[in-house]
Amino acid sequence: MRILHIGYRLPPEPGGKERYIERLSHEQMLRGHEVVVAHRLGDIPGGARALPLTRTAASHAVSGRSDVIAFAMECARTLRRAHRIDIVHAHGDHREALGLGSAARRAGIPLLLHVHGALTTRHRRIMPWAFRHTDGFIVAGERPREDLLAVGVPERRMRIIPGGLNLDHLARFRERHPVEPGLIVSVGSLVEVKNHALTIQAFHRLRTDHPGARLVIAGDGPERARLERLAGTGRGIEFTGHLPADDVYSLVSRAQVLVHASRRLPTIGEGIPFALLEALALGTAVIVSSDASLGVAVTDRSAYLVFQSGSAQDLVTHLRSVLDDEALCLQMIERGVRAVSNLDWRMVGERIGEWYETLITDRPLSPVSVS
Repeated sequence: MRILHIGYRLPPEPGGKERYIERLSHEQMLRGHEVVVAHRLGDIPGGARALPLTRTAASHAVSGRSDVIAFAMECARTLRRAHRIDIVHAHGDHREALGLGSAARRAGIPLLLHVHGALTTRHRRIMPWAFRHTDGFIVAGERPREDLLAVGVPERRMRIIPGGLNLDHLARFRERHPVEPGLIVSVGSLVEVKNHALTIQAFHRLRTDHPGARLVIAGDGPERARLERLAGTGRGIEFTGHLPADDVYSLVSRAQVLVHASRRLPTIGEGIPFALLEALALGTAVIVSSDASLGVAVTDRSAYLVFQSGSAQDLVTHLRSVLDDEALCLQMIERGVRAVSNLDWRMVGERIGEWYETLITDRPLSPVSVS
């Protein structure tokens, strides 16, 4: 099968979606598929072929308002001349669907849209029209599924497939590093949706009765200066900046607990963050915001703790539980490792491959109704 992945950004650009595209491409190439990748930023996965894109007057005009849509338009123009593509796997939202749908329909190629996070609430009125030529969807969790249902996408057109893990690689880190008591880690770009500010606020409260605790935030981004001001000049909080994946694994495997405080914003929200699944596989206790629940990926709800999104006090309460109750912490670690033990890339590749085959076989000749 010849698969075209369309993703605006790829590693080394940071982000879970970016890593997902890279790792899925590798898994599919291991299975003997030919992978072609279109992107704007980052590097093509080794072994994959690049889809050459050309700026046009139209895409240049649109790029000032949305370069993502301009990118999708350039992909659509090239798609008309692409050689034997069996399926287009676009990673994004209504913007990619809007740019690619008609071209994929004219070329007779099924279009699969992979929605990695919650949809914006600002453009819901145009989404039914934007999705009219999308043959199928993959969603990363309940949040994007609910958003698609809300704009009329039939559930039969969706598959919920979480991200995969390199379990053998992660296990080596789990066995290599002893846990550092009191070490709290948060991983993610320093952007508003990740809500690191709430984690810092909760940490300051925690330090009143856990003076030996320390918080390490791994990631970089436009919020760094503001977050450093919130952290203050006292001891206890460290910003590492962007780290290579293996350095993140080493850090997380040493932590007593990983906190993920992200929240839903009008324009963005998360599906199932990679960092949480990886932390569970690394044998680290996880506390997660209710706006970024692990949902269908981890069915054992005792494998992690959920705090009310936006509540620093609720987060502090859960942090105290993990730091003070060794039995609870060990139970969460044991259940967490077991809960993700089947989330390897082989399973993900199989499920996505089956969905490809269904879409190719059952592809409708008329636009898919989402109204």
